[in-house]
Amino acid sequence: MKYALISVFDKTNIIEFSKSLVDIGYNILATGKTAKLLSENKIPNTDISSFTGFPEIFEGRVKTLHPKVFGGILMRNEEKDLVQAEQNKINPIDIVCVNLYPFKQTIQKEDVSFEEVIENIDIGGPSLIRAAAKNFKYVSVLTSPEQYSDFIEKLKSNSVNENYRLNLAYKAFSHTADYDTAISNYFENKFNFEKFNLRISEKLVANLRYGENPHQRASIFGDFYSYFEILHGKEVSYNNILDLIAGVELSEELNSAACVIIKHNNPCGVASLDSPFNSYVQALKSDPISAFGGIVVFGEEVNEVLANKLNEIFLEVIVAPDYSPKALDILKKKKDRRLIKKLKNINTEGISIKSIPGGFLVQDKDIATLNISNLKFATENKPSSREVGDLIFAWSIAKHTKSNSIIIAKNKVTLGIGAGQTSRFDSVKIAISKAKEFGFDLSNSVAASDAFFPFADGVIKLAEAGVTSIIQPGGSVRDEEVIQAANKYKLSMLFTGIRHFKH
Repeated sequence: MKYALISVFDKTNIIEFSKSLVDIGYNILATGKTAKLLSENKIPNTDISSFTGFPEIFEGRVKTLHPKVFGGILMRNEEKDLVQAEQNKINPIDIVCVNLYPFKQTIQKEDVSFEEVIENIDIGGPSLIRAAAKNFKYVSVLTSPEQYSDFIEKLKSNSVNENYRLNLAYKAFSHTADYDTAISNYFENKFNFEKFNLRISEKLVANLRYGENPHQRASIFGDFYSYFEILHGKEVSYNNILDLIAGVELSEELNSAACVIIKHNNPCGVASLDSPFNSYVQALKSDPISAFGGIVVFGEEVNEVLANKLNEIFLEVIVAPDYSPKALDILKKKKDRRLIKKLKNINTEGISIKSIPGGFLVQDKDIATLNISNLKFATENKPSSREVGDLIFAWSIAKHTKSNSIIIAKNKVTLGIGAGQTSRFDSVKIAISKAKEFGFDLSNSVAASDAFFPFADGVIKLAEAGVTSIIQPGGSVRDEEVIQAANKYKLSMLFTGIRHFKH
């Protein structure tokens, strides 16, 4: 007699699957609501309580934890096992089809009670899955409705071999590992327990064409596509994803009408004006050469007028929360350019993870923002209200620019950006050079530095170029020297007390 045990919360396609098993000659053992559903659909089955001779107890929390069930799953086709099975009236169970209580979905519900969360921690299900997976030489274990049709076809063709069952077992262990990871992470986050184990379990979403370079393989895991919808264009690349995230993170710190242009993970032009169109026009002027082939991010809908403007140059990716129908028609004329719709904000609390030899570096995400009341006026001169607005704008950009970073801005438009240099003074020179290259007048502009000035030379260079106000963290042993230089050149300077290195 051949037995298949079925105990599923997600009952997708379970009727068809069970019928097929019966047709092939299997006797079905089923639990609780699964047994009820099969019986209602006239599919012969034996309730697990009848099979074990022991009732489901404690509102169904204990139903499959019985020697006749686990003995049937774990017994092997060996003489000593067969003898013990006969002595204890245990029949082999060849197929185990189980999926689990929806723990992940439960914890995502608004205002879910802790008691409901606890009740959605499956006990018998993971135990059945692990037992069947351990005994893959003799038992097939299925954990997803997506596996049913292929399994039935192979069962009919007598091609369910050990290698196939091994693959099912691997997927089963991955399934329970993901389940336990979700539970552990929930407890850790809810009760602020000390993190002593890094647990990452995300499903493969897609394999990308390649990574940073064509010789590197790359994939996406997790729920990236719950944040972004690809509306048009070629498949997004590894570098596209890094760049668009960098752009969106910065965009969310500016007003909704702002425009951010990203190239190689750094902003090359940013403006925060009264409309996406005006913001784009001014951001593009910051560095039109670097913007070519770049990523453009908006915080508001892209309309027809803006779409026509965007089509004037080659852009790899455009990201916005929405597009008007006419704008989409215009933008889709460039068949390869990616059009992406942002579905929700990404600047939320969390951790950042980077791989290192033998492990990982883990840190909190940099979500620190300026508290205006905590700003320190370090110099004799004080910034005007216009300068304060520009300083905060430039500071937000410096936070999202590779260190060392210097941002020169005026009227909430970037004039020059110096990024990723080994010397802060080099970043100053590059920011000034970029601004002059594209014809900007730096008089009465402001500058932001992501970390303190180690010497006064950078401040002096900025003052000589026309900058009148600077924002920086402070904290250098030479702060007094830097302040004196600022006073000498009649600059105003704000200290934030916050550093924003970005490596």
